[in-house]
This record gives sequence, structure tokens and C-alpha cells, in this order.
Amino acid sequence: MKKILISTVAVSALLFTTGCKTDFDQDVSSISVTNGDANFTKYVALGNSLTSGYRDNALYSDGQNESYPSMIAKQMMLAGGGAFKQPLMPNNVGGFTNLPGFSGKLTLQVVNGALTPVASPAAAALDNVVSSGPYQNLGVPGAKSFHLGAAGYGNAAGLSAGLANPYYVRFATSATSSIIADAVSQSPTFFSLWIGNNDVLSYSTSGGIGTDQTGNLNPTTYGANDITDPTVFASVINSYVTALTANGAKGVLANIPNVTSIPYFTRVPAMPIAGLTDLQVTQLNGGYAQYNGGLAQAKALGAITDAEYQKRLIKFTAGTANGAVITDKDLSTVPGLPKYRQTTSKDLILLTASAVLNPTIGGGTVMALEDKYVLTEKETAKVLTATMAYNTALKSIADAKGLAFVDANTKMVELSGASGIQYDGVKYSATFVTGGTFSLDGVHLTGRGYALIANEFIKAINAKYNSTLPQVNVNSYSGVKFP
Repeated sequence: MKKILISTVAVSALLFTTGCKTDFDQDVSSISVTNGDANFTKYVALGNSLTSGYRDNALYSDGQNESYPSMIAKQMMLAGGGAFKQPLMPNNVGGFTNLPGFSGKLTLQVVNGALTPVASPAAAALDNVVSSGPYQNLGVPGAKSFHLGAAGYGNAAGLSAGLANPYYVRFATSATSSIIADAVSQSPTFFSLWIGNNDVLSYSTSGGIGTDQTGNLNPTTYGANDITDPTVFASVINSYVTALTANGAKGVLANIPNVTSIPYFTRVPAMPIAGLTDLQVTQLNGGYAQYNGGLAQAKALGAITDAEYQKRLIKFTAGTANGAVITDKDLSTVPGLPKYRQTTSKDLILLTASAVLNPTIGGGTVMALEDKYVLTEKETAKVLTATMAYNTALKSIADAKGLAFVDANTKMVELSGASGIQYDGVKYSATFVTGGTFSLDGVHLTGRGYALIANEFIKAINAKYNSTLPQVNVNSYSGVKFP
């Protein structure tokens, strides 16, 4: 990842309180905590990494202990709620030493004079903790909507073929069980369900390498980075809620935030090439003169339109921010010419591009950024269209079943706005590292970020079921840790 220069002023700002009252201030000293129309005796939480407490690109024990369901469960205990167990990792680093691609958590370290997120080595082999269950936090990192109902998703024998998930393998009740079955078997009286982020996120974080599967109702044919068909999404969510409410349980659903509101897609500006000298501009434009000439010839021959010619023309200008040169697979094929263009304000450059967007490597200037580093305007539109469809379905299902509903998307948009969110005088925003709410992977939240979400769940539960669960103190949880 890109070296992150963080001044002492910025660090101090994380600790500064203004002393003003906000909408989040809550005096509960005179309020009797009650369950209202809900029964919190057995609360189970279903979802993906966001539900598990995943942060800093890993699942580790401290993060799990600050998961939003754990926070909610503690407040429910004040109103008759029962025990809430989580399948805690065996260490505070995470990762699996015997599985490729599962490193430990990111930590901020000083590298060449700059604070930089650095991955830790995995701390232990994949373990099995089913004997200490059942567990009420059933959040499984990496799970998509249809995975919750997939029998065998926790079968270790399916790991090598990509048919199982190691995080679920750790606590699945059997080799043929499913996450939803393990939840229903506990006869929950209350549940939360926040799933669907990965149905578009894996496509987004891959730079749109997957496929939009709209119209394909068979998820067993999907690739790992594909966008889930909205009809499939709505169908499986409805089946889960039907199963969970069959015996009278109440619950809460939450919708899916837009990718445009999280740092992984907003940290790197869409027009990232700035500060070029006149000499650099002359050299770069000279380097792309042959390419631009080929475009002009293709236009003259009618191989491309004038609009595509203008879109693909490479031109750098001194004294302003320039788009990065990228490879865009959706451009027309012209024999002898690469599919190059420069980014516009409507493209999203991924956080991972930070490592190659520097003068030494020349990414985005003398060397085009690979497709995996950019979510183009066209690809972003696919993601937002699917997200809107998912969120419409989630709200409709919640209303039809009489469940509480959390508009997490609106809250994330608010968090990513210029004013952010204040809690007891402390300002939180979606700014990478210094905003206080997003962890070092730019996708998952810090303890304080999860606390903000926990309060949204609590407010929705109270409003729907006439309970009086107190909100959690956001400022008492952890943020990004500095060396």
C-alpha cells in the first residue's frame, strides 16, 4: 500500500473533543432499560466480515471482541438478553499459516520515514472450535448472500476446491451444515442479518474483473468476483428470514453501503497525476505521440468514433491534476493499439494502486495501470445498480415481515460527507486512517466504526419494538492504532 504521511496535527485531531452536544449524545441515567415487544433471550447475528468484527484485513480476537453484534448483545443483556458467544480466533494477529492468501492483520509501521500499513505474518494454523459452541455470532468473512444457505460451506474437504470457507470451517456444526441451519437450530428469539456486501464488493475490489450475473439464477456457476443476480439475492434473503421468523422470532435487517462511500475506493483521487513539470509533460506526451497518432488514423478509417477518439486520447498538462493512464477492457478493439485512456472524475482508483502510482514505477504515467487497479465508470454503474436492487429487496422483505430496518447506506454516505458524524464532540469521518472509523484495509471498520453501526441497529430496534436499549459509547472503543 501507499506510504501514508500523517502529521502530528492530524493525529492530535483524532483525540480532540469540541465539547458540543450532538444527536448522538444520550443520557440514560433516568431511563429504565426494557425489551419492549421483543425477546432478547437468544440473539443470533448472521452476516459476513462486517458482522464477525473483521478489520485491518484479518479476523483477530481484539477485533471480534469489538464486533457490532457483541456490542448489541451487551446492551440486550440489560433487558433480559442471554449469553452471546463468538468463535474467537486463537490469537490477536489472525491469518492461517497453512492456507495461502490468509496473512495476519495490517499494522501501521514507520517505513522509510512514513507510516505505512504492513501485513503481519499469519499467527496460527486453521483450528476447529466447534466443541465450544454453539456460537451466536455467525458472521463469516467472505460469505455472499447465497453462501449462508449453502450446505457444506463449512466442510474442510471443500477448501482446496473453493467450495468451503475456512472461517466457517472453524465452527460449522457438521460437514453438511449451513450457516442458516446452524442459526435456526438454536431457536433464536431475536436475530440480525447484514449480508450482501460481498455480492458486489468482490467484483469491485477486483477492479471489475468478474461478471455481472444479472439474469443467471444459478449461483453455483458464479465466479468468485461476479455480481450476484438481484433475483437470487432477494430469493435467498427471503428464505432466510422466513426460516428465522418461523417460530415467532423478531429481528433487524440492514442494507448495503455503496462502494463509493468507503476509503478503499476514495482514498486515491480519480485524477492522481499532479505536480508535473513542463519537462515531464513534454516527455510523457512525446511518449504517447505514436499511440495518439494511431487513434487519429483509426478515427479517419472509421474504426472508432470521434467520441471514442477523444475519450482515448492521452494528454498530460502541467499545473493541474491529470488522469492516470489505464487499461480499459471495455474500449473497442483496434488492431495494433492497446486499450488505453486516462481516468476521469467518474472512475474509482483502488487503494491497492497506491503501490504503483509513484514516479519510480511509473504507474499511470509511462506505464498504464492494470484493469485490476481501477473500477471504471461503467463498472461502478453496474455495482450501484445491483446495490440499489439489493437494498430495495431488503427493505421490502423487512417491511413484509414486520422487522426493524437499518439504512446503513445512508449512514455511510453521511460518514463520508464533508462534515462526517460527531459523537460526544468527537468527529468521525470516512477519511482513510485519520477519520477514526475505517481500519487499515479501507473496507472494514474500526471498533469505533462498528460502535457507530451498533447504535444504528439499536436505534432501529428500539423504534420498531418499543424497547429502550441504551446506545453504546462510541468513544470507548478502539480506532486505528499508531506506533
